[in-house]
Amino acid sequence: MTESEAVSEHARLEGVLRGHDTRYFEDDAPEISDGEYDALKQRYLAIEARFPALVTAASLSRRVGAAPSAKFGKVRHRVAMLSLDNAFDESDVDDFLARIRRFLDMPADLPLNMTAEPKIDGLSCSLRYEKGRLVVAATRGDGAEGENVTANVATIATVPAMLAGNYPDVIEVRGEIYMRHADFAALNQQQGEKGDKIFANPRNAAAGSLRQLDPAITAARPLSFFAYSWGDHGSLPGDTQFDVVQAFASWGFAINPLMRRCASRDEMLDVYRAIERDRARLGYDIDGVVYKVDDLALQRQLGFVSRSPRWAIAHKFSAEKAATILRAIDIQVGRTGALTPVAKLEPVTVGGVVVANATLHNEDEIKRKDVRIGDTVVIQRAGDVIPQIVSVDLARRPADSVPFAFPETCPCPLKTAIVREAVGSGGSGAIKRCSGELACPFQRVEHLKHFCSRRAFDIEGFGDKLIERFFADGRVTTPAEIFTLSARDAASVSPLREEEGLGDLSVRNLFAAIEARREIAFERFLYALGIRHVGETTAKVVARHFGSFAAFRAAAMAEHAVASLSQIDGIGPIVAEAISAFFHQPANILMVDDLLRVVDVAEAQKPASVDGAPLAGQVIVFTGELVAFSRDEARAKAERLGAKVTDSVSKKTTLVVAGPGAGSKLKKAQDLGIAILDEAGWLNVVKDHAGLSG
Repeated sequence: MTESEAVSEHARLEGVLRGHDTRYFEDDAPEISDGEYDALKQRYLAIEARFPALVTAASLSRRVGAAPSAKFGKVRHRVAMLSLDNAFDESDVDDFLARIRRFLDMPADLPLNMTAEPKIDGLSCSLRYEKGRLVVAATRGDGAEGENVTANVATIATVPAMLAGNYPDVIEVRGEIYMRHADFAALNQQQGEKGDKIFANPRNAAAGSLRQLDPAITAARPLSFFAYSWGDHGSLPGDTQFDVVQAFASWGFAINPLMRRCASRDEMLDVYRAIERDRARLGYDIDGVVYKVDDLALQRQLGFVSRSPRWAIAHKFSAEKAATILRAIDIQVGRTGALTPVAKLEPVTVGGVVVANATLHNEDEIKRKDVRIGDTVVIQRAGDVIPQIVSVDLARRPADSVPFAFPETCPCPLKTAIVREAVGSGGSGAIKRCSGELACPFQRVEHLKHFCSRRAFDIEGFGDKLIERFFADGRVTTPAEIFTLSARDAASVSPLREEEGLGDLSVRNLFAAIEARREIAFERFLYALGIRHVGETTAKVVARHFGSFAAFRAAAMAEHAVASLSQIDGIGPIVAEAISAFFHQPANILMVDDLLRVVDVAEAQKPASVDGAPLAGQVIVFTGELVAFSRDEARAKAERLGAKVTDSVSKKTTLVVAGPGAGSKLKKAQDLGIAILDEAGWLNVVKDHAGLSG
């Protein structure tokens, strides 16, 4: 990286990181995972390390948190609330210990006691007590100045209003406000029933609950507090980190029971591994283990760097993996009848999202991994990928566990027979499928969900829960009935607006959203039909080839449909067979005919000649956050310009458009030497070719 490139990239990263800091610390609404944020921050710090002239007093490397919110009064911290440096692997821990010994000129054979404790994923808070009474509570804010949240903190049961025992005249006890998993789940359920905001994870829920202008709202939220540090003080009740924290417990605070003293590097890592292994059993979120020099005299000698103490570090867990407990295995039936086993997990936060379910793919996967109910399992989540079980901790398997028995009939009320189909190359895998097709109520309701989904008819407000409710009470059992719902409701003796949870405005908005979808693009209509193997890409290929749905339907119902459809570029024999089979089923034909009586299918735009298209031959991948347009809009524009858009980076990729937060795809593109543009660069490409693509 040249100096000019470093200046540009440093400024870009600073803008991105400041935006994410605001969304995390002030809005309690982060848009990327902790792991993605850490990757951006590490790149930013690496640039500063290589080009020290870029470091200024305003650099993010000198900053802690974000400015306090204007909604609350401000509190100036008498002792700054700093953040911790991070260690991401064992070598980082070794470097941390080596730096301490060098600074103290301490020989390697001289004991260095450390403490190790879970790093709570919550909201840092400082509680000032004078003569034992709580007088001020403040958030960390930017480290120097925080928000005055005294009235709200006073409602938290684990924060004593008055200290017990022997305490100094003045002491600022610091710790973390957090929310337990069970309380988080109950709160989100209440929020959903009231139609209020659903929180993404317990940390967001805790921060949002603490920052309420009405303390009564905070009082109604199940918040907890762990004490683990201190700020301004008169005297301390001990000479070590461990002893002072233990004294907090005698004053009435909750302290973490997993805090340990460690006499060596190996003991520190043993505590780390044990806490990581038992993470799911804690009932609250942690994202690492904090190590601190135990001797307070050594802490004072070590002091601080710009924004963090030299004597402490946070050893972070992998952002995308966590261990948890498999509580049950449910069998779910999809719209095509495929039976998918779903692992029901003890909730755990992975990559910034609370995970309670993970895919087990199929019966063969369960047998191969020997996954059993009650097992401690390691789950993995990367980006938007559905969480999956990657391994089982056999050493922690319950003594009474038994292999999981896959059902032989569909779990639907009809108990339809299950058929086993070979899948994969050479039939290397297999999937079990309910043979009931649309007679199976599970398949019918899943088909309705697919029909209304964002990439199909995209009916706003008609979500999965409402679809299940309307299907159960018989209001909507086929796609066409969605578009007759308003007329039937007007003549009903029990209209929707009289049902619990469905007010007059909600019903009007739903009917308006349905009306707005009476005309739909050909490719969306085809995708919405839910034909096996016909995804969005295939639907676009079909629409562009035939132009009208009528022409396509005639070809699909023709005598030699499979052979003719297979000749279309982008449609193989498996897809052709699925399309032909769909249009030779009388029930499906009836469903389509009913739909065509209530919706209009627009003809597809004929694409410009690929040979003359501005981006013909380009293979483009979009990754990261896009601001000026949605991912769908970006894809559509690229395809109109003649490019092919894919979701993964490979040697065939010719261009990657990377927005803020881009991760593994951007790195792979850099490794392969693929051309990379930011959003502004892509907009210039689109602008240069405006009007050329029709």
